[in-house]
Amino acid sequence: MASHYSFSNVTPQIEALAQKCTENGAIDPSLYTKYEVKRGLRDINGKGVLAGLTEISEIVSYIVEDSEMIPCDGKLFYRGYNINDLVKGFEKDGRFGFEETAYLLLFGELPDKKALDEFTALLSDYRRLPSAFVRDIMMKSPSTDIMNNIARGVLTLFSYDDYPNDTSIPNVLRQSLELIALMPLLAVYGYQAKKYYKDDDSLIIHKPLAEYSTAENILHILRPDSKFTELEAKVLDMALVLHAEHGGGNNSTFTTHVVTSSGTDTYSAIAAALGSLKGPKHGGANVKVSEMFENIKENVSDWCDEDEVSAYLLKLLRKEAFDRSGLIYGMGHAVYSISDPRANILHSYVDRLAEEKGVLKELELYHTVERLAPKVIGSERHIYKGVSANVDFYSGFVYSMLGLPTELYTPLFAIGRIAGWSAHRIEELSNAGKIIRPAYKNVNAHKEYLALSDR
Repeated sequence: MASHYSFSNVTPQIEALAQKCTENGAIDPSLYTKYEVKRGLRDINGKGVLAGLTEISEIVSYIVEDSEMIPCDGKLFYRGYNINDLVKGFEKDGRFGFEETAYLLLFGELPDKKALDEFTALLSDYRRLPSAFVRDIMMKSPSTDIMNNIARGVLTLFSYDDYPNDTSIPNVLRQSLELIALMPLLAVYGYQAKKYYKDDDSLIIHKPLAEYSTAENILHILRPDSKFTELEAKVLDMALVLHAEHGGGNNSTFTTHVVTSSGTDTYSAIAAALGSLKGPKHGGANVKVSEMFENIKENVSDWCDEDEVSAYLLKLLRKEAFDRSGLIYGMGHAVYSISDPRANILHSYVDRLAEEKGVLKELELYHTVERLAPKVIGSERHIYKGVSANVDFYSGFVYSMLGLPTELYTPLFAIGRIAGWSAHRIEELSNAGKIIRPAYKNVNAHKEYLALSDR
């Protein structure tokens, strides 16, 4: 049997056993239709199965007229506020927005200046890892995968908490604020440890600065010279704002609800959410977008030739190029069809940053793919809704222009989304719901047991 594994420690015996798993685990696809199973917890129109209620955020992708769902330009609301209005407020005042966004998500209202200053100072106070944590925990067991490193760091913080299992709202809020503050350190220090121990590079550890925002501190502790432009910090801040929350049904946030509903501790719930976000179908998608574009640039000779670009996109769809997944990464979304409001907001920042960095040729390639991909997908496949660029389409390009390593692309998503996860965990605890347990129907026949000697 030909091996389809890429791991050298998978033996022929394991491969044979894996084949049994595959053969005996296959379920007839027609049974999902027969029993009206909503695969992915979504119906054929892409509408999610209602599993809970939330006041934290709302995603609008269609309007209903005469009982008919009509796709519309996507809209995203944080605590009832349109994300576009929030962003315009940050931009008008020329200030950073992530801290205000975290406050809004956690407490359900916009802070005045005094409340925002106090909240920002509180996060700054919490932005300190326990004594010797970096040396004893992060440096002694570095990992090539920063998301796994962060999850391990989060779980280890349980041991440094005097009240780790206390699920009262005040204690969970305290834990949440600490994790929001510490997530950038876990990510960047984890990367620095990986770079030193795995890549044989220099080890540089900067301490965060109290006067810096979350975005500024990320660039400060990551870069050897700690230097960055105002535009760079503002673009990174906007990426964190746009990644901070996206409804209760996205995979990692739903994971937070599910795990929280069991009554477990904050560290376990957030570690589970991190595991979900790591997946390439969720937070790991921005890495795949960047890798895909590098592949396009290597295989398309004329980036301005739309016919050549379209032909290569068709190869991607037909599993003839790149990772042969049949996907054009960054295109399409489980909810949005006509447009993703996060991608639209990031788009304007991408244009400005590309001009500052002198990569307008690459920017034009992104624009070309964004314009052509929906046409190629629409003509090649029967789809039930429109396809547009999602936030991952541009976020990877933004991070590459900022000179950020690909190992930190998904961790940056986590640094933003920890605010939303925390808000949803508190909401789940506040409403004292039942443990979340959907039904799975068994479709295997009952069998008579056979003694070992008779098999």
